[in-house]
Amino acid sequence: MKKFKVEKSNEEWKAQLGEESYFILREKGTEQAFSGTLNTHYDKGTYTCKGCETKLFTSEQKFDSGCGWPSFDASEEGSIIYNRDTSHGMIRTEILCANCGGHLGHVFDDGPTETGQRYCVNSLSINFKK
Repeated sequence: MKKFKVEKSNEEWKAQLGEESYFILREKGTEQAFSGTLNTHYDKGTYTCKGCETKLFTSEQKFDSGCGWPSFDASEEGSIIYNRDTSHGMIRTEILCANCGGHLGHVFDDGPTETGQRYCVNSLSINFKK
């Protein structure tokens, strides 16, 4: 199992994150589409991992994909780990925080910008900082 810079016990993660964010970040859950507070949020600033505050995305990388989750066309260099995910009868690329291993969502090759990427991220896995 990979070691991360930030490691905590399940009890410590639960106390820090709360039930919903723990489910997403530590148990690889998914929030309901269009339910996240950051889906239609477009203020200028940065998006950080809710588990460890690592800078993951900027507001310049965010776009409205219409998929129901916050979407970004790129991530900050070295902030994301990519894993093959074959759960739910699909083949996808899971994205994890490189610092704490928290599950963020998935990345797809169907983005509308020049990167061609759509990082589909759970609002409950990230924080916004102006």
